[in-house]
Amino acid sequence: MKQIMSGLSWVGVALVAGAVITQWWKPDYNTYARYAAFAGLILVLLYVASQWKEIAGQFKKRNTRLGTIASVSVIIVLGILIAVNYLSTRRNKRWDLTENKQYSLSEQSVKLLQGVNAPVRFIVFDQEPNFDRYRTRLTEYQYNSRQVQVEYIDPDKVPVKAKEYKIESYGTIVVEYMGRTERVTNNTEQDVTNALIKVLNPQTKKVYFLSGHGEKDTGSSERAGYSGIGDALKRDNYQFDKLVLAQTNEIPKDATLLVIAGPRTDLLEQEVPIIDEYLTSRTGKLFVMIDPPDDFKQPQQMPRLTGLLKEWGINATQSVVVDVSGRTQVATVPVAAPPYPSHAITNDFGLVTMFPLARAVLPETGAQKRSGQSFVQTAARSWAETDFKQLAAATSGGNPSVLKPETDKGDIAGPVSIAVATEVASATPPKSDDAAKDAKNENAPKPETRVATIGNSAFATNSYLGVEGNRDLFMNTVNWLAQQESLISIRPRDPSDRRLTLTANIRDAMFYLSIFVIPAVVLGAGVMTWWRRR
Repeated sequence: MKQIMSGLSWVGVALVAGAVITQWWKPDYNTYARYAAFAGLILVLLYVASQWKEIAGQFKKRNTRLGTIASVSVIIVLGILIAVNYLSTRRNKRWDLTENKQYSLSEQSVKLLQGVNAPVRFIVFDQEPNFDRYRTRLTEYQYNSRQVQVEYIDPDKVPVKAKEYKIESYGTIVVEYMGRTERVTNNTEQDVTNALIKVLNPQTKKVYFLSGHGEKDTGSSERAGYSGIGDALKRDNYQFDKLVLAQTNEIPKDATLLVIAGPRTDLLEQEVPIIDEYLTSRTGKLFVMIDPPDDFKQPQQMPRLTGLLKEWGINATQSVVVDVSGRTQVATVPVAAPPYPSHAITNDFGLVTMFPLARAVLPETGAQKRSGQSFVQTAARSWAETDFKQLAAATSGGNPSVLKPETDKGDIAGPVSIAVATEVASATPPKSDDAAKDAKNENAPKPETRVATIGNSAFATNSYLGVEGNRDLFMNTVNWLAQQESLISIRPRDPSDRRLTLTANIRDAMFYLSIFVIPAVVLGAGVMTWWRRR
């Protein structure tokens, strides 16, 4: 019987070996190989079961027990190592400890990558020794999306490929998506993500800035200019231009959005119906930034502009917000901080924003039951001052902190809303060509009229655009108005300047300290220890 079982065990081993060889050399016979492997395994197990007494007897020996324990320990350690490596390849986690997260992608880049539903290729054309400086950045794009493919090509070795993609210089990155390509010559996240935005959203949006009423100028690089905003719009694939409505008497058909940025005077009487017709008949988008009066002794009102906003559920009050929460040294510079009111513009928005000299903008129910919704508000220790005489007296004395809220006299208690948005679904078919195309596209957002108002325009000027969240708030509002919610996020940050400037005396002190003083202290401690032991 033992001889029969021994023979069957060798047959089982032969069947398992044959199954393994068949898997490699004859994949067409995988089904038969699987059956052979199971049959061989059963024969081997039968042999082991028939020899259980001999096996149990072997375990009574000391060497066998120690060998078994050692073998089991090795198997357990190998199993742990295999499990750790398996989990690390699928559940890896990275930590970026730099202040501005320079080695991890921004929320905007991650959000774009998560929305990609087709392969995206990043093709780097450079000399082979330089490839490593791109891998750190592009590996992050691969880490956040399985659709991302990265390829490195040396144009000197593969000139045909370089000619195909029209490469003119080393260090060019080509972003390719669904037949569309964009080229960048810088591997910063801002440039690469900008190219990704353009291939994902090839249709350029047009933004018109109303002019002729003292509005902010996108072409000005002065402190009060909007040139920084112009650069931010270009990065999100927007084109922009000025619009003098008093001359054109119409809003161009390619207008995605109309911006009124800090007018110094009120709208003309004939401009109001043009803007209203653009909003109602063409599902237009309007972004108004309206400052409070800067002359408290003779406050100027804008009844036409504020009246237009009231029809859309937005009350731009005649007031100045006073913030005594201690976040700034100037009481008339309110600061907004998380958590913001719930709205698509500020959802998950964790950055501080600053608004020098802002007015309260309140939501209300306007014409045809159009209701606004606040998306930025100040701290609880703030209020909207409506008594301009008292405000003028306090500021002229150089101490606006002596002001006190008087709600019984018209002041608005804090927290004060300073930004309101309204959205109304279109009740008429779109007239513009682009809107008509979007209406036919089932995946395109449904046309809506959207209006957003912020009670300050200086927050987006060049002098305040560096405040942590000001740029993102402006661009998030623009993208919400343009119904490009996928671009609503926090954008890449510039690296912080961490250079340390030392004077000549400090450099000399550091030199002598590191070369002479510290070694002398260590040597003296060693000599002292030796002497005591002696």
